[in-house]
Amino acid sequence: MRQFSTSTPVGPVSVEETDGHIVRISWGYAESVEPISLVIRQAVAQLNDYFHGDSTAFDLPLAPAGSAFQQRVWLAMCEIPHGETWTYGKLAARVKTAPRAVGKACAANPIPIIIPCHRVVAADGIGGYSGSGSLKTKSALLDLENRNARLI
Repeated sequence: MRQFSTSTPVGPVSVEETDGHIVRISWGYAESVEPISLVIRQAVAQLNDYFHGDSTAFDLPLAPAGSAFQQRVWLAMCEIPHGETWTYGKLAARVKTAPRAVGKACAANPIPIIIPCHRVVAADGIGGYSGSGSLKTKSALLDLENRNARLI
């Protein structure tokens, strides 16, 4: 596993890679002892482009660890367009499960931002967010995307 930490507008994040695939984005700084890989460089560059409003999509090899069900939910999350939100219910209907199960998969997402769990909201509000900063971070990500969507 290789990792590299970078600063973002929602706080520091660490990008982790194994065998040429991004496997985790964690909140905070982590110490790296190995040289930075090409895929980590690409991930950091794409995160910077995302936060600067220069890009609305990520194109990286991902390998999040999770159950087959979680994988299905995370894949469906990636279909939510930049600047839009889906309710837990809408995503649940898409993957043929219950909204609560979608919420649990969102909370277990190991690659936040890139797998956009922040775009999944409750029918009556913003819902939850397990990332650092909780709802403040989720709101900041949604605000960033809405601002950038208006600029495009």
